[in-house]
Amino acid sequence: MNFKEEYQAAQALAEQELGGCFLAKGPHKELLDAMRYSLLAGGKRVRPVLALKFCEALCGDMEPALDYACGIEMLHTYSLIHDDLPCMDNDSLRRGKPTCHVKYGEWLALLAGDALQAAAFERLALSSRTSPKANAKACGILASAAGRHNMCAGQYLDIVEEGHTLDEERVTQIHLRKTSALLGAACLLGLTASPEEPFERQWTAALDYARELGLAFQIRDDMLDVESTAEELGKPIGSDANNGKTTFAALYGLDKCRELVAEHTRLAKQSAAGAFEHPEFLCALADSLAQRKS
Repeated sequence: MNFKEEYQAAQALAEQELGGCFLAKGPHKELLDAMRYSLLAGGKRVRPVLALKFCEALCGDMEPALDYACGIEMLHTYSLIHDDLPCMDNDSLRRGKPTCHVKYGEWLALLAGDALQAAAFERLALSSRTSPKANAKACGILASAAGRHNMCAGQYLDIVEEGHTLDEERVTQIHLRKTSALLGAACLLGLTASPEEPFERQWTAALDYARELGLAFQIRDDMLDVESTAEELGKPIGSDANNGKTTFAALYGLDKCRELVAEHTRLAKQSAAGAFEHPEFLCALADSLAQRKS
């Protein structure tokens, strides 16, 4: 298969599994509907694909990582629901659809995000595709990426620094926490799910890959917020500038940002190529994300 076919196969595997989630009936059905609404709203499924393909890069099979892939997408979706809330970024559109709080109301969106976060850890902890020891390690990996030192800290800094002019180091630190940390968790979850034990250099390479991929991803995101359209992105453009946030695009301009995306992508590919026998998909994924239009 070529890269596009491989990506679509991994994406479809995750999509099918996610489609069976939160279908129970009961007096709380509207809560489950709100969870499914955001979870199944589309998107590239980059994080579950990373988990699946890092597992495959190690053991030749994606299946062991499927529960972990679903769990990290649930957690990512919770973060998007909360990110869009009026008390955060106050966005009304996500992936071309009304955000969860616009469709269901603020209090129900908040609960849907909370429930998705809990479901993410439940999915990891109870996976029968992997060992209890691996599941415990996976929960620790995801908690570290999502918690007080990484994703939540990044969101805190992102909001508290609104209206301030930040330097390169501060902006980078925000996005290493907000973006790279969860991508890193996806990669490490794939390695953790594998029945074949990774070497130490593969753990390190996975984190290096995710760090560089996350920075390239965020810089490209900031560029698209300037040069794309709401129709292409599926969400409002210019919201960062409107909220008084310092972005990579504001710091460097678009031409320099293109150079930085290329360099971080090169470093991500270098990390994967130096540690895995078959890094072709991981390298092609880095290139694909660097060139994305949405």
